[in-house]
Amino acid sequence: MDEATQRLLAARRRPDRRALLRQRWDQLFFLHWRCDPAAVARILPPGLTPDLFEGETHLGIVGFRMVGVRPEGLPALPWLSHFNELNVRVYVRDASGEPGVWFLSLDCDRGPAVRIARTFFGLPYEHADLTHRAFGERWTMDCQREGFAHAARYAWKALTPPAPAAPGTRLFHLAERYNFFSVRGGRLLRGQVHHAPYELSLAQLTTWSEQPVEWDGFPLAGRAPDFAHCSSGVDVEAFSLVPGHA
Repeated sequence: MDEATQRLLAARRRPDRRALLRQRWDQLFFLHWRCDPAAVARILPPGLTPDLFEGETHLGIVGFRMVGVRPEGLPALPWLSHFNELNVRVYVRDASGEPGVWFLSLDCDRGPAVRIARTFFGLPYEHADLTHRAFGERWTMDCQREGFAHAARYAWKALTPPAPAAPGTRLFHLAERYNFFSVRGGRLLRGQVHHAPYELSLAQLTTWSEQPVEWDGFPLAGRAPDFAHCSSGVDVEAFSLVPGHA
């Protein structure tokens, strides 16, 4: 087993401390494009480098519904704990080799959640109007970020039975991400989540958009996603930030 796979497996282990938040990520889609490693490197803060798979790097758009978001030990609140999210991400390592995610943006339709995430986690949340709906076996998500004229629309359904990604595969490299990095007060920080491995299916896309990538100013691929997957969801524990290795 190569070192990169070992590091991703190690990141899966639950941190040995009390969780900060609990939540569920429900009915996710994962779209990925191969992209230029140099373009990714240009947007990263000091201390992070692109995490490559077989010499390639990837940009992802991930959409889902967040359910029951609440502090550890407290109940969910109907007006705060349930909302939609669409994020644009690339895959990175810090100076110690720790693998994780760098977010270009995270669109969310709950104003207080946007403010909390920006303030306490240093994440680039944006307020947007989002819908997440089921139509039989198909799911849809629409995202309209404030300040932009056109919405991003997605429609997908599962094509294959769900199964965890096999270690060492490209899908494992993309899906098995339990760390994210942010910068707050000029310091590189690492956030951690813990959940069971995603049960993933190949997804059939009938509608997709690169619009969020354009909103973020990243070079567009100008083509359909190279890879499309979906998952029914996972229960998640989120932990406090720790220093990253710059």
